[in-house]
Amino acid sequence: MSMFQSSVAKIALASFGAATFATVSLADVGHDADANIGQSGDVSTIDRVIEVDMGEMYFTPGSYDIKQGETIKFVMVNTGRAVHEFNIGTDAMQDAHLREMTTMLRGGMMSTRELYHDKMLEAGMMHADANARLLAPGESAELVWTFSGDAEDILIACNVPGHREAGMEAAINMMPATDS
Repeated sequence: MSMFQSSVAKIALASFGAATFATVSLADVGHDADANIGQSGDVSTIDRVIEVDMGEMYFTPGSYDIKQGETIKFVMVNTGRAVHEFNIGTDAMQDAHLREMTTMLRGGMMSTRELYHDKMLEAGMMHADANARLLAPGESAELVWTFSGDAEDILIACNVPGHREAGMEAAINMMPATDS
């Protein structure tokens, strides 16, 4: 095999490995497809808007009463000095996602204060999940979610390593839908 052919083979193998890694990382239980927590909402059917302050180890509000089937537009602002995440999921999903966030931190894709999107893209871990937003200090974002699933243990958590453990989570109290 020539040096050129060897280089092409190495590039192809590296590309295949990166694509496989990206597929595996996006199919983990830490993402919205694996539990019945609902789905991305339609912006034309928003029932209400909730503004969320993400600070040092807290969410305000600290709990959410949500009716089954309700579509919520969350408007988040990271007012803290650290990177924070807003992630809707079950306890098991949050635990699995923490492992991915730890990989991102150890892999240099983020620090406690900055996000390195070029490194995330390179590793196939862009943190582009429908049920989560990852914000650097001072950033804001929106997330529209329809709570149509039947999971009962849904919560919002920040899975930046150490943050949830320090109390950065908020309860979602699912309530039955009411007829209008």
